[in-house]
Amino acid sequence: MTDPTALPNFPPPPDEHPLRGRVLDVCEDLGILPSIDSDGDVAFTVGDPPQQLFVRCFDGEVPVMRVFGQWQLGAPVPDDALARLERCNDFTLQLNVAKVGIAGGNLIATCEHVVLPGVDLSALFQLSVDLVVQVVGAFYGSWDQGRHEAPEDGGQ
Repeated sequence: MTDPTALPNFPPPPDEHPLRGRVLDVCEDLGILPSIDSDGDVAFTVGDPPQQLFVRCFDGEVPVMRVFGQWQLGAPVPDDALARLERCNDFTLQLNVAKVGIAGGNLIATCEHVVLPGVDLSALFQLSVDLVVQVVGAFYGSWDQGRHEAPEDGGQ
């Protein structure tokens, strides 16, 4: 008998979670090995060093895709909670699509999109993943430089 934990993680039927099924297809087309975590989110890693990211899909009349990740705060980010929150606020106000915040000692970066029929989900997914990773790098880099700098592309 095989170990049940070794079985592959099959996606749900397309009619059960249509947007999540499309996201899983996009990941596989891009050579990303996705899985579905205990919250029902699509989990995957990208980059070098590997970064764990997630996609939460909200199906309904207006389907929404949230690409997000979380990173434990540490050096060079100071321990001052107010300074951290002010920096997150500065970044969020300068960005068009992404948001950053602090929750439980972690930096949270997200991109949310309404996914209308006919949208190029692959392009939207890739753009969102890149933006989340870039915003996190810019957030940490802004502390190294002792000042706040917005992402070069204006967060678009």
